[in-house]
Amino acid sequence: MHAGTRSIGRRTALTAAGMVAALALALTLGLSVAGAQQGQAPSSSVRPPPGAVTPVPGGPNVVQPERPGNYDIEMWKKVREGISGQVSIPDKKAGQLVQSDGEAWRNFRNGPLPRYGLWAMGGVFGVLAAFFLLRGRIAIEHGWAGRTITRFGDVERFGHWLLATSFVILALTGLNVLYGRYALLPIIGADAFSAISIAGKWLHNYVAFAFMVGLALTFVVWIRHNFPSWRDVVWLAKGGGMFVKGSHPPAWKFNAGQKILFWLVMLGGLSLSLSGLALLFPFQTALFAKTFATLNMVGFNLPTSLTPIQEMQYATSWHSIIALVLTVVIVAHIYIGTLGMQGAFSAMGSGQVDVNWAKEHHSLWAEKELQRMEKVAAAETGAAHMAPAE
Repeated sequence: MHAGTRSIGRRTALTAAGMVAALALALTLGLSVAGAQQGQAPSSSVRPPPGAVTPVPGGPNVVQPERPGNYDIEMWKKVREGISGQVSIPDKKAGQLVQSDGEAWRNFRNGPLPRYGLWAMGGVFGVLAAFFLLRGRIAIEHGWAGRTITRFGDVERFGHWLLATSFVILALTGLNVLYGRYALLPIIGADAFSAISIAGKWLHNYVAFAFMVGLALTFVVWIRHNFPSWRDVVWLAKGGGMFVKGSHPPAWKFNAGQKILFWLVMLGGLSLSLSGLALLFPFQTALFAKTFATLNMVGFNLPTSLTPIQEMQYATSWHSIIALVLTVVIVAHIYIGTLGMQGAFSAMGSGQVDVNWAKEHHSLWAEKELQRMEKVAAAETGAAHMAPAE
């Protein structure tokens, strides 16, 4: 019994010794492999591309010679530059694997565009605040006359308010797209911001057509009053009488400042409408390729072979730039028509303005209109006297 026990003990000891030796061997091999991996790149079935830089232990990086295979440096260079291949699916735009311009567009969209737009809007509010503090409200210098004159008719005011209201809606919903995630999202939370943004998207898309109608209507009814004349030079030279009391230069129905505003709104609004339509119906137009080709005829050197994706990138950037410029301009216009000038709002409110206001700001137009009113009144009085008594 003692001999069997000793035999089992010897076998157990041998087994334990073998296990310890195996573990030691495994540990030694593991450390050796780890040390080797630290000194060289891990092996892989994926070969580096030809010309890749591979670190060499104890020496500088060297360029490996080009290996035979199907790796084509020139082909991948063209892919990186945006070359398009052929695909079997209906969307042929999928043939472009890499669109490098997208990175430049994204950087502009998230960097300079909102930053400069914020500076411009902050600047105009600052200038208007300073002007109000220094100049105050531009008052009717001769006081209220107590008699009014018709400044704008019903059609003119309808076109103006259609254009103005739609622009304000478009501006607010557009500003939400550009700044909402920074200004609104942290305040109202994700759910409310999502609901507002979705509603804003639909408003922006459909109110855009009301803006186009208002733009066309105001163009038709006011174009004849907005051609430049030599009097506009005088008006601009005197600053429109905005800075010095009692120095209002003569003007017809629209002064030089209003004419500049008119053409800014018409041309900017047309540009907004065209780029907006390109965004509403994406990949359907070649608006910027055609525009660039036209500009190249007068000395520009702009790209004309634009892909559909590039067209959309140009459209979104240009649409945002023009919208921000017009927003700044309209903010100044709203100030002058409300807080900045006494008696101005009634021109678009009721269509009637005080006679003294008209004589001070649009003296040539007021004089002609008053003469016409006197002739009408005289004709009506004469007709009344000539009517037979009953």
